[in-house]
Amino acid sequence: MRDYKSKSIYLFQGIASQEALRKVKFSKGGYAFVCEGRPSLEAGRKTARFLLKKGITPTVISDNMAGFLFFKGLVKKVMIACQYADDTGALCDTGALILAVLARKHKTPIQLLAAERRTRFLGDPRSILSFEGKKIAPQGTHGYVPLVEWVPARYLK
Repeated sequence: MRDYKSKSIYLFQGIASQEALRKVKFSKGGYAFVCEGRPSLEAGRKTARFLLKKGITPTVISDNMAGFLFFKGLVKKVMIACQYADDTGALCDTGALILAVLARKHKTPIQLLAAERRTRFLGDPRSILSFEGKKIAPQGTHGYVPLVEWVPARYLK
């Protein structure tokens, strides 16, 4: 078992651009948690690959595990991929709002990172109904796949 408590651990969410990731200041030999990024898992793959190249040990988590990590005191900073930000908030990859609420509750700082540009803001509803080609929902079930969500500024301070 890794000694996560003694390390400065960042929690990465969304698909940040490579340029934004290069600007992040990492502590040597640190750890990072990376949200998988369902349904495509692209966020987990891209971020983990980048972190490994930087000498940071990534631990990919299911998107819904973040609350437990905050509860255990394992998150030192939240890194959120953001499409757009202004004084009223930020348009971020889906999943950012819950992380921002948790970060505020646990007094954990947030850093917005420029996200890879999206050409659409809703995903294919069928993509959430299967995982790696295997159906996970019965026929007749509908899917809803927003790819971005608005995070009000009060949660980003």
